[in-house]
Amino acid sequence: MIPAPFDYVAPSTVDEAIRALSEAGEDAKLIAGGQSLLPVLRLRMAAPTTLIDLGRISELRGVRDDGDAIVIGATTTHHEVMRDPLIADHAELLAKATATVADPQVRHRGTFGGSLAHADPAGDLLAPTLALDAEMVVRGMDGTRTVPAAEFFSDFFTTALAPDEILVEVRVPKHTAWRAHYEKFNRVAQAWSIVAVAATVRTEGGTIAEARIGLTNMASVPVRARAVEEALVGQPATEEAIRAAAERAAEGTSPTTDSNADAEYRQHLARVLTGRALTTAVTV
Repeated sequence: MIPAPFDYVAPSTVDEAIRALSEAGEDAKLIAGGQSLLPVLRLRMAAPTTLIDLGRISELRGVRDDGDAIVIGATTTHHEVMRDPLIADHAELLAKATATVADPQVRHRGTFGGSLAHADPAGDLLAPTLALDAEMVVRGMDGTRTVPAAEFFSDFFTTALAPDEILVEVRVPKHTAWRAHYEKFNRVAQAWSIVAVAATVRTEGGTIAEARIGLTNMASVPVRARAVEEALVGQPATEEAIRAAAERAAEGTSPTTDSNADAEYRQHLARVLTGRALTTAVTV
């Protein structure tokens, strides 16, 4: 299908984009890589009056070191995130998860911030940012504010962004020397996750000192498997200890039932995939 008519604006700075967004009102849409928005426009599931293209704003792109955190610009592509040495050294979980996103064509066009702002609970980057305690830096007409990942995702395809705000960058605390793995279950290659687990672990002398685990598609927003995290601390980094802790992965979750899986099956998958992700993280 052909999208409904819309006005097109291509600002060169964030301030220009914010003004355009404010002037266009709630019927405006932002576009970066377009990998989530364009299919929706073609199907006329959305009909914005104005499309604001962020692709020409250089300040929104790139990865930099900022002391105890790394900062990822919102329009940094998945491919750039996956291959960046700072992310590999200090946020291995993001690199592992990003490598599973769709296919190479999508990873070269799709953007890190766009995926997060889209807030699809089946998206592969929400749970890793939650597990890593990332912070979203957003800017609007009233200035800049920082929103923790735990507060940024509020419902299906819904975030804490106000109508005139733009996600400009993501701050990720350094998890240097933490081992990580992203375990994803889908029916066919390159499909959305039915369930996935983002796990990162710090060990000391064969003992699990800290663990962070995010679950994909186990609720209307990404969730932390905190019962598993607590059960792992102080335990030996063995398959037996991990398996026992992983049995608590579904606690506090509220997965949906749809054509791909029912809620009970998703809870089963969460337990199995948590065990696999943790075992791979500590042994590979």
